[in-house]
Amino acid sequence: MQLISDEILIDSGQKLPINDAIYPMLDEFRFWDPAAWTDGHPFEVYKHMREQAPVMWSPTEKDISGFWSITRYEDIKHVELAHRVFSSQRGGINMAVPERRHWRPEKLMPAALNSLINLDEPLHREMRMQQSDFFFPAYVATIRDKVALKIDTLLDEMERKGPVVDFVKMFSEELPLFTLCEMLGVDEEDRPKVKVWMHHLELAAQFLANPWQVFLSEPLFPLRFNRVVNDMFSYGERVMADRRANPRADLLTVIAQSKLEGELLPQEFLDGSWLLIIFAGNDTSRNSLSGTIRLMNQFPDQRAMVLEDPQLIPRMSEEALRMVSPVIHMRRTALEDAEVNGQLIAKDEKLVLWYGAANRDPDIFPRPDVFDMHRDNVEKHLAFGHGVHKCLGSRIAKMQLRLAFERIFERFPNIYWTGKQTIAPNALVHAISSLQVNLYGKNAKRPAQIAVPGR
Repeated sequence: MQLISDEILIDSGQKLPINDAIYPMLDEFRFWDPAAWTDGHPFEVYKHMREQAPVMWSPTEKDISGFWSITRYEDIKHVELAHRVFSSQRGGINMAVPERRHWRPEKLMPAALNSLINLDEPLHREMRMQQSDFFFPAYVATIRDKVALKIDTLLDEMERKGPVVDFVKMFSEELPLFTLCEMLGVDEEDRPKVKVWMHHLELAAQFLANPWQVFLSEPLFPLRFNRVVNDMFSYGERVMADRRANPRADLLTVIAQSKLEGELLPQEFLDGSWLLIIFAGNDTSRNSLSGTIRLMNQFPDQRAMVLEDPQLIPRMSEEALRMVSPVIHMRRTALEDAEVNGQLIAKDEKLVLWYGAANRDPDIFPRPDVFDMHRDNVEKHLAFGHGVHKCLGSRIAKMQLRLAFERIFERFPNIYWTGKQTIAPNALVHAISSLQVNLYGKNAKRPAQIAVPGR
């Protein structure tokens, strides 16, 4: 079986487009630089681009090739739907693919490339269908009660540690990890390891953006990283071999038994497949949960509506996904000369789809910067992508959001973001790594416990 990583398009360092740019190149934001994203989405920059340069050539520095930035909603949908022209497989989903000599640790980049999200049709559909049972409503219903119980456990612990807690550390990074481990069938004793692996891979991205900051916070990180990554891949090899020999009713078994073109997946695809579910599923849900808490502070009228009528929580969740846009971008690569909104795109040039820009396109969402759960098209956001590559786990993510806020608002109706947050340097996801909240309201203290006579 041919690996994606063997044929992937390596960045050439191209600085200018092959065809003349018909829109201006606005130099307002370093899109390619992870450190530029620590203040969140650049919504004003998106606005200027939508209005003046909807298909804009974005030059970069170092050896990264420039790319076409796509910001209008309809243009992004067009690119997503034209999947036979704009490929996920040719260049992967990430903004850049460095030269192979920079692929360190050795197995990490191949695992990132050899997975469902980077496949084109028909291979994408073939693999997707084999995993789809775990993302259909019937399975979501079977896991719902376990997720609800975990939510209650996490809220109990928050209450014990409160009133002021880090919502990310105590809730929004814990819940998705639990859900994904349940789906995959990760044994209880192995779940703490998964948390360690995730932490180190997230730190690796931060280390590239700001090595001294990471070194000061975790001095041993550079020494530990390779060992931790090797442990992660050793686990993957061991668990996949076990699931092939001893199948279970879990997603790890489905991955281990999956085939492409009649062949069992090679180890590179096995590694990429289970790691994709862990990391992609975690990022979207975690940052949506945290971002929704933040929005409820910023739009108290919407919180009041939900407290009065909890049946609005599904609509609130959809509007929060639009406003947060937890996935910042996906990348496509032109398989042939093409055109988007009048701009000629040359074969092998990159297109980067900015979902946060599309989700605030006023042509689709009037008053786009206002949280309005009653808007007519509340479900039309592109937070999960569009077309054949629409996120397979969207139902799981929405289920977690809805259950979480049903219980959060029931127990902590006045939960309040203190204004303190940390957004990690990451150009792929809106990575809220810390969000301080007061469970009981602004500057509130723990409510007094009144003893009930006879109890």
